[in-house]
Amino acid sequence: MSAFLPDFAAADVIPSPNHGERRSGRRPDAIVLHYTGMETADRALHWLTVPESEVSCHYLVFEDGRIAQLVPEERRAWHAGNSFWKGETDLNSGSIGIEIANVGHPGGLPEFPGVQIEAVIRLCADIMSRWSILPERVLAHSDIAPVRKVDPGEKFPWEILAARGIGHYVDAAPVGGGRFFQRGDAGPPVQALQAMLALYGYNTPVTGEYCERTEGDVAAFQRHFRRERVDGIADFSTIDTLHRLLKALPSAAADRN
Repeated sequence: MSAFLPDFAAADVIPSPNHGERRSGRRPDAIVLHYTGMETADRALHWLTVPESEVSCHYLVFEDGRIAQLVPEERRAWHAGNSFWKGETDLNSGSIGIEIANVGHPGGLPEFPGVQIEAVIRLCADIMSRWSILPERVLAHSDIAPVRKVDPGEKFPWEILAARGIGHYVDAAPVGGGRFFQRGDAGPPVQALQAMLALYGYNTPVTGEYCERTEGDVAAFQRHFRRERVDGIADFSTIDTLHRLLKALPSAAADRN
C-alpha cells in the first residue's frame, strides 16, 4: 500500500498491505487494545507490514511513546480475529486496533512504560473524539477473544486510562474469602453469573453449568477488571466487581431514571 496521511497527527505512517473494506458500511465504534507479544517492537512492526502474516493493526505504540499508523482508520485492519462482543462477531469491521509494544506473557509480562501509556491515552482520546466512541467500547483483545487471547494482560493499567475518560472501570473489590463458584458447579447462582457476563458483553453461555467457556470468560474479566488474581474462579471479589460495573454503565443509569 502506498503512503497515506495519518489520522492521528503525531503518528508516522508505515503502510501495511493487510487491510480491506469495512463490511456492511460499518464505522468504527470500538477500540481494541493488544500487546505485540514479540521480542522487539521492530520485529512486530515487520510482521504487521508483510503480506504473508495476514495480520495488521491501525496503530503500533512503541515503548518510547512513538506511534506508527499502519492502516487508515476508515479501512478494516486484521487484528481481532475470531471474536465476539455484545452480539458482534466481526470486530475488525467495527473497531480500531492498537498494538502496544510489549513482549507479553511469553517474556514475563513486563510493566508498560509511563511514556508509552501516555501515548496510548493521547491516541485513544483523539480516536474517541473523532469517531464518538464511548468509554465502555475501549476493550482488551482478551475481552473479545477469551482463552484464545490474553493481551494486553493483567499488568496493563486500565485504571490510569479510565481516570482520563478512556475505558469503563471501577475499583475492584478486595480479594478475600466467601462463597465462590468454579468449573463443575451448577445451579441458579451460576446462571445468574453467566447472565451478568453476557449482559456486559461476553459470549458466555447462560446454562447454569460452570463450564470451561464460563471459566475462560471469568478469567478474561479478571484480567481486565480484577487483576490481582486471574484464576477463572468466580469469588465474591469478581462477582461484586462485575455487578458494580454493570450498575455503572450509562445504559443502567438511564434505566434507573
